[in-house]
Amino acid sequence: MSAGHSYGLVVVKVGSSTLVDASGTPDTGFISSLSAQIARTMEGGTRVILVSSGAVAAGMERLAIGSRPKDTPTLQACAAAGQARLTEMYADAFARHGLRCAQVLLTRGDTAERSSYLNARNTLERLLELGAVPVVNENDTVSTGELAFGDNDMLGAIVSSLAGADLYVVLSDVDGLYDSNPELNPEASVIRKVTKVDGRIMRMAGSPTSAVGTGGMRTKVRAARAMLAAGIPMVICRGRAHAVLEEVLSGREVGTRFEPANAGEGARKMWIGLAGISRGQLRVDDGAAKAVVEGGSSLLPVGVTAVEGDFEPGDIVGVVDGEGLLIGRGVVRYSSHELEKIQGLKLDVVARFYPDRADVPCIHRDELLVF
Repeated sequence: MSAGHSYGLVVVKVGSSTLVDASGTPDTGFISSLSAQIARTMEGGTRVILVSSGAVAAGMERLAIGSRPKDTPTLQACAAAGQARLTEMYADAFARHGLRCAQVLLTRGDTAERSSYLNARNTLERLLELGAVPVVNENDTVSTGELAFGDNDMLGAIVSSLAGADLYVVLSDVDGLYDSNPELNPEASVIRKVTKVDGRIMRMAGSPTSAVGTGGMRTKVRAARAMLAAGIPMVICRGRAHAVLEEVLSGREVGTRFEPANAGEGARKMWIGLAGISRGQLRVDDGAAKAVVEGGSSLLPVGVTAVEGDFEPGDIVGVVDGEGLLIGRGVVRYSSHELEKIQGLKLDVVARFYPDRADVPCIHRDELLVF
């Protein structure tokens, strides 16, 4: 990317650990600074969607709860009070720059259904047309279990995909993705550019470390893997660095940039891969993994080595390789019960069990998003 590159639409995600201050409450100074950066960005013609964590922390302050609750009803009560508080804080901060914001709360169910997914996209597009800054968060007051996104890194990736963003910026509490743990290795350095998320990159991401939010570097790299598939660049950087958003947008080398090698997949494949709810998982052998990832092939029963979950034809399932690395998600053509019978078999043998499916793959390549 060259300096001065202009973006039509940017999605900016800020995590809880970046948003709150040392006392654990939302930092009005940071919110003011971020809003000013977004306002200056919009003056240049770039539209911005903000994905913001921090509702539970804001609600704890408003409800005078000292430590993060562990039970779901209290967590959701904090989220309810906190959403109102956060929206007030952003509205006040943006108003100082003549901007309006709008709260958009989503659950996984809102994106898992294709029709509501498209409706969410239409709502965001209309808000942007009206000159407002959509402030998106998971609707923690009602989302539970499978209807939860789990972390706002992936929520931001889904929003970036459905809105057709030109760039996704994750404002974090670290400088980027390190080649080793900087707490253990003083020589660790930030990787400036990544074009492929493989097992090596996932191992570098480690496990979640933040005590404030629900995400860590691993969730960010998973989101980056999705963005590479979508053909959308993503940057992970330290959110509290001076004017960091403007630095990123100006083309300076900031944080870790995940740069897609191609234009990305179509909208339906992205919905399958990101927004739909996975009902199970297929483990495949090395030959099948290579055929799917490098050859763009459909997944055949002969390559399946294990079946996990309870699903029916038409459900979305994950595809993992021998090391357990997720390599894709797609619409399965068989039930889990059927696949347990025919895994490892060639299609001509499968035809003996199911004569009407002599040429039906497990997942057709047209309905398989490969990461």
